[in-house]
Amino acid sequence: MLSGMLEASGEDYTSLDTIARTGGLRQDSMWASTEANARRAAEIAQQMELPLVTFHAGFIPENECEERIKMLKRLMVLTEIFAKHGVLLGLETGQECASNVVSVLEELSHPSLGVNYDPANMILYGKGDPVEAIKTLSPWVQQVHIKDAKAADVSGTWGTEMPAGDGEVPWKEFLHCVPDGVNLVIEREGGENRIHDVQQAKAMLKELAAC
Repeated sequence: MLSGMLEASGEDYTSLDTIARTGGLRQDSMWASTEANARRAAEIAQQMELPLVTFHAGFIPENECEERIKMLKRLMVLTEIFAKHGVLLGLETGQECASNVVSVLEELSHPSLGVNYDPANMILYGKGDPVEAIKTLSPWVQQVHIKDAKAADVSGTWGTEMPAGDGEVPWKEFLHCVPDGVNLVIEREGGENRIHDVQQAKAMLKELAAC
């Protein structure tokens, strides 16, 4: 097994507005629960010999403010919890633009904190071009999700997840930007025929690898 995932307590993905308010490390009322869950998850990850656990930190503000300071302090706590168990912590991309993620990684500067890069999330959240973003985040990328999406027609709403190859990720160009040695993990969270969609993603990757 290549990695596991941690969900922060109290997250509400009903809309972009609700997840912006409730996602990741933002909610004071949920912090104690999230920290406790992370401590247990780190123990389990170590027992399972997982090298990496990923999660959404939750719309970290770009500019210096009390909210950003608070969330970065909490992120450092979680990073050190997993580091003590020999597990890397990967920030899921999408809820912040790439330049903001870089600012967080550089400010915390912890060897156990990196990025789980999801190109579809950049489209779903409207946070930037997936190819340019992976170039920016390349030094910190620990794992890549193979997931696709189409951008929202209306600003401020969700994009639409698609089977890999049917969305807007330019896969051939994108895969050339993935750092050497980084694992590709197929992820399909929507749709009514996910097994078929995963098989489609695998076939797409094999075809591109042969080119």
